[in-house]
Amino acid sequence: MNLPNPMTTASLKTNEDWRTLFSAFSHIVLIANSEATDIAALKKVYPDTALFVFFNKVYKVLEQPFEGHSLLISRAQPNGANIVYRGEVADVVKLLAPERFLGIMNVRLQRAEKLNTQEDYLNTPTGHLDLTDFCADFYPSEKVPTTGFAISFWLVDQKIPAEIVLAGFSAKRSVKWRVVSVHDWTFEQVFLRLCARAGKVSMHDGLAINSYAQLASRFPEFSGAEISSTFAEVVSRRLGETDAQVDKLISLTNVLRSADLFLRRLKPGFLKKRKSEKQD
Repeated sequence: MNLPNPMTTASLKTNEDWRTLFSAFSHIVLIANSEATDIAALKKVYPDTALFVFFNKVYKVLEQPFEGHSLLISRAQPNGANIVYRGEVADVVKLLAPERFLGIMNVRLQRAEKLNTQEDYLNTPTGHLDLTDFCADFYPSEKVPTTGFAISFWLVDQKIPAEIVLAGFSAKRSVKWRVVSVHDWTFEQVFLRLCARAGKVSMHDGLAINSYAQLASRFPEFSGAEISSTFAEVVSRRLGETDAQVDKLISLTNVLRSADLFLRRLKPGFLKKRKSEKQD
């Protein structure tokens, strides 16, 4: 299998350009910035002919340079990519070993988003993919697709011969990981799981048993499609409303959580001192 040379994304800009690049690999492993991501485990599971695709701030999942074949996807924003205007390009790129790093894909999904130049990425080889309105005909109009979702769908749509693997696509919120409400996480999870059940993508951690699949047999007056669409509609609305409120709460409690973390770090020292005083 002839794999692309490192640092070769500079001239890529069309669907066919990128399709040719991806098609050279046996697996395309899309790695979400999630607590569910275990880089060491992923590296052991997939062959040396796999391409590992990272998104934006890779320091969220990488603690040392990644030595496998890799590609960085950087999402355009109205002010340019966030790793560019925040001055984080060097910090991100250094975590992808240059011997197998293909370069950067700067992707645009909305008209308001601004693509960056290769110079903006400190002359790291940078190609571009303009997917403006690519998901507009089916994605909820009041929300914006995540980069991972859009690229997953684009790979499926391009009929890439490689196996497409989603790793860490959990959409789970935690104190460390925000799940911002501008995206419709429920819709994305439903769509990606449908693709997985149809064999178009693979979920690295597998699929859970759908406990709602038996409702149609218990209530024959409702079709499976009616139950599924109604359930998705209700859950999507409720979670969307909850996401907005939880994000507000997380922002409001930032100071309290920082103080709590600081005190917890000091606590062992206090306990050790008190124990020593009692022994004396």
